[in-house]
Amino acid sequence: MNDMRILMAGASGFLGTRLADRLAGAGHEITRLVRHAHPGPGEASWEPSQGQLDPALVAGSDVVINLAGANIGDKRWSPSYRSVLRSSRVDSTGTLAHTIKNLPAGDRPRTMLQSSGVGRYGDTGDTPATEEAPAGKTFLADLCRVWEAAARPAEDAGTRVVLLRTAPVVDAESGLIKPLLLPFRLGAGAKLGAGRQWMAWMALADWLGAAEFLLGRDDIAGPVNMVSEVQCTNAEFTKAFARALNRPALLAVPGFALDLALGGLAEELQISERAVPAVLQRAGFQWAYPDIEGALRAAIGHEATAPR
Repeated sequence: MNDMRILMAGASGFLGTRLADRLAGAGHEITRLVRHAHPGPGEASWEPSQGQLDPALVAGSDVVINLAGANIGDKRWSPSYRSVLRSSRVDSTGTLAHTIKNLPAGDRPRTMLQSSGVGRYGDTGDTPATEEAPAGKTFLADLCRVWEAAARPAEDAGTRVVLLRTAPVVDAESGLIKPLLLPFRLGAGAKLGAGRQWMAWMALADWLGAAEFLLGRDDIAGPVNMVSEVQCTNAEFTKAFARALNRPALLAVPGFALDLALGGLAEELQISERAVPAVLQRAGFQWAYPDIEGALRAAIGHEATAPR
């Protein structure tokens, strides 16, 4: 894969920071979009809520990566925060996509990696959900639907748009793992809700590897489930987490306690999401951590991260 000029939104977030560092380390030129008035080296200002973005920034890029959006797990999903979750995603995506569409054909970036979520499928029960599965009926499903739709102008203009339907990421600093580390270390780890629900997840190393893999695959467009190859239930996740820390996990956490610990993410973890990575499997992507116990041991530091 030749060195690329990459314009990235959301580069200060958990995934964005790590992906930008990885791609810069691979020799690509990264310009980070920021919303403050005095950008530093390697940064450029924009204001997505006003639809303001210098077209020259986009025209000078080979790739646009959009990971921008308010954090799903930071807060409980009050009506006002649901509005923030929606606008922060739709505004940034729409601004980038319309800017791409309005450029002359020869100036448009060839690829756009656009963030989304496996929450698009809603509650799948025990049915595996490939990228072809229909949208669900939950708040997150509707959010992902309008989020992805906002990228359509770029696709219509001929740019290859890859929709990264990301599962909760397993890493010691992620919104899924970090708030659970202390209770599990104290021996108070517990199933999240009933525990029978399927839980979508992906190791950080694999998410980063898959994003880089997709940049180099011009034959892949549309939705891609960014999930592990081996699915697990919530109860299996809990047992694996406890084993990784050599602690017991005999309890069950009721929904209200989940809300306190995990904010809005708790709502997602209490439904069954059995998303499967059909596109990545067909493309030959290789997971470093396909099973949850190996991923948790690596995340918690009991195992060196496998090279990619």
